[in-house]
Amino acid sequence: MPKDIKTMEDFSEFAGLSRPTVSKYFNDPSSVRKSTRKIVEAAILRSGYKPNLFASNRRTHILGVIVPNSNDPFYMSLTRRIQDLAGLAGYMVFMQSSEGRPELEQRALETFQSMNVAGVIIGALGSSSHQEKLAKAAESVPIVYIDSSLDDTSPFVGTDNRQSVKLIVDYLTRSGDAPCYFGMPPLNNNVQGRRSAYVAAMDDLGLEPLFVPVDPENTWNLEKFAFDAAIRILRNGSFPTKTVLCGNDRIAAGLSAAAYQAGLKIGRRQNDDLRLAGHDDQPFARYMCPPLTTVAQNHKEIGRLAVELMFQKLGETRDTKTVLPANERILLNAEIMLRMSA
Repeated sequence: MPKDIKTMEDFSEFAGLSRPTVSKYFNDPSSVRKSTRKIVEAAILRSGYKPNLFASNRRTHILGVIVPNSNDPFYMSLTRRIQDLAGLAGYMVFMQSSEGRPELEQRALETFQSMNVAGVIIGALGSSSHQEKLAKAAESVPIVYIDSSLDDTSPFVGTDNRQSVKLIVDYLTRSGDAPCYFGMPPLNNNVQGRRSAYVAAMDDLGLEPLFVPVDPENTWNLEKFAFDAAIRILRNGSFPTKTVLCGNDRIAAGLSAAAYQAGLKIGRRQNDDLRLAGHDDQPFARYMCPPLTTVAQNHKEIGRLAVELMFQKLGETRDTKTVLPANERILLNAEIMLRMSA
């Protein structure tokens, strides 16, 4: 039986190889000769040794991902896409959720830094109190922001809110009443970005922006937030117009449930009470009753370009025809999904 092996030095002695050779194997097995790999792998089987991947000062083949809410279907799909693409390139992906709290976002980033990760992909909350800390962290570890940008200059891949919101506002206005806007709680920079995009789209049409009055509650339980607000509004009257554009599909789902409970019919037919539209094209949107008209964010392309941008920052040469912008800012257009709700 081998002696108790606790360190890489112990394992090197047990395997009969030099410490640098063993370290080279654990960093990249393909970098050593086949005969050496066999010796190391046999020693691993005999000893059960597992190296501490984070003990070295060298960067690991690990990417960290921080999302605001791990249960949100959009972020779930986006994280899976990043995991798949990074895995093909030989990287592991560790994911943490900030749960909408800036202090947890900062703690997650510090944890990844202590692990010597190669880089971090973040769906930023955008809290002003933590912007300076995130910017400082980018000096020591490559960071790419997704969906919600830290500021106007940080490396970012996401949807062009101006384009996506204008697309749906133009359609709703041409096909019926101009929409009022049912916004999200103040969770990240996307919230204000979409609100501003709605105002701009209405201004372009010469129309007055109308907002659904909601309490500024800081919660990621968006369906309940929208349901409770809609119930209060319907008890006291109705929405500002018969067409409601929601900040995202989860808000639309909560509003739809409240309208059903109030006996209202949602749809684009002549005798329907309310038209409803969302943003994102969440997986459930097409299965709502009625199916939700919305604009689709391309989460697959956001994930792909975020990984490509990260590899570029890491100096990795990739076999890809993608040309990334010099300012590391990528805004993607959304596509309208016309369904029965509007």
